[in-house]
Amino acid sequence: MQALPIFFNIKNRRCVVIGAGDVATRKVTMLLKADAAVHVYSTEICNELSDMASAGKITYTQAEFEVNQLAGACLVIAATDDEAVNVAVSTAAKALNIPVNVVDAPELCTFTMGSIIDRSPVVIAVSSEGNAPVLARYIRTKIETMLPASYGRIAAIAGEFRDQVKAKFSTTQARRRFWESVLQGPMVERVLAGQEQAAREMLGNLLKDADANANKGEVFLVGGGPGDPDLLTFRALRLMQQCDVCVYDKLVSPEVMELVRRDAELIYVGKSRDQHTLPQEEINELLAKLALQGKRVLRLKGGDPFIFGRGGEEIETLMQHGVPFQVVPGITAANGVSSYAGIPLTHRDYAQACLFITGHLKDGTIDLDWAAMARPRQTVVIYMGLVGLADICKRLIAEGVSADMPAAVIQQGTTQRQRVVTATLADLADKVEAAGMKPPCLTIIGEVVQLREKLNWFEPQEARR
Repeated sequence: MQALPIFFNIKNRRCVVIGAGDVATRKVTMLLKADAAVHVYSTEICNELSDMASAGKITYTQAEFEVNQLAGACLVIAATDDEAVNVAVSTAAKALNIPVNVVDAPELCTFTMGSIIDRSPVVIAVSSEGNAPVLARYIRTKIETMLPASYGRIAAIAGEFRDQVKAKFSTTQARRRFWESVLQGPMVERVLAGQEQAAREMLGNLLKDADANANKGEVFLVGGGPGDPDLLTFRALRLMQQCDVCVYDKLVSPEVMELVRRDAELIYVGKSRDQHTLPQEEINELLAKLALQGKRVLRLKGGDPFIFGRGGEEIETLMQHGVPFQVVPGITAANGVSSYAGIPLTHRDYAQACLFITGHLKDGTIDLDWAAMARPRQTVVIYMGLVGLADICKRLIAEGVSADMPAAVIQQGTTQRQRVVTATLADLADKVEAAGMKPPCLTIIGEVVQLREKLNWFEPQEARR
């Protein structure tokens, strides 16, 4: 994010527009919607702005640009076709610490005006930070089709009850929960159907019947997938936006973390092979403790919580404490990472079975079921096996797996940082070490790996560079 999105109250405040053509007209119209006191300066004026001036909607002064025209302004817009004038306006406004926008010249701006979806009092602005205004307008159009005009009336009715809700619920957390329950209920449908008075009565009854002391905690055990936020489920995203606190792992990608509710408390409990921020038992107790305090706890894990995610252990502790919970499956790394690497886990010609293996056991060893892993016509997927990769390859060869068996290691799969190393089982460990691969990595061993060259479709930024 290169610019901070804000909403600026300019009601009855002096806003200066330099220029009075068609482009300036669009900017003036937007300022008037926000009830600004608009002052326009230009040597010539278009008919539409002239009519506004005659009607007293704006103040127009016929004049060349001078610095003193900016006196007392809370913001300035330069909308002329004279580059020298636009530069002069920008320079003067910056010297006076007045926010300035120069149309079609982002390098001269200290603020830009987004493409706006107006459902007053609900207002949404979309910005491309000056890089692609047409794209911003396209996105606005998409959002316009998704938001009925009635959403503004929902906000207005909620505003009527704001003080009553604040009086009944003493904490921000309790108020937010009440509004979330309201906005997911039938009251909204009443407004959308044009039954606004019925909606008010329903909201009043909901408020009257609400338990001001209710403070029930819950844990959401959510699979965050392998990294690409587009792979999250709808349910996962909804609960990520409802949590009071998020307890998250090292394997949760930064892109997925961006989708957690902005003001939620974040608690990192990431674990590496030999480094545990918190032991698993303490994580289990932490989840229960937070929920018993009345908080809605998002336990966010990479991949799927029930596939090498120790979700079952956490749920056992929650049940012991009587804490309600729900589980949201996620796309496990084997599925997501293999797909993005162009490696199908099963294939009619090469593999009729797939085996998921963790690269180290509870006691830190890699004493695995080597005979099962060495069976023919299957794909073996190894989680957390990077540190012991050389030993794993040697043991499989010793069990009879061909030294020429295709294999791959994928780092940060499904993300724009994805890297893939392919080799034979005999030289995989050496190639991975030479490439400097680091966790999180997934290892895939089997004939299906040879299909990567043909089926590779995902080109991350690292590869493009």
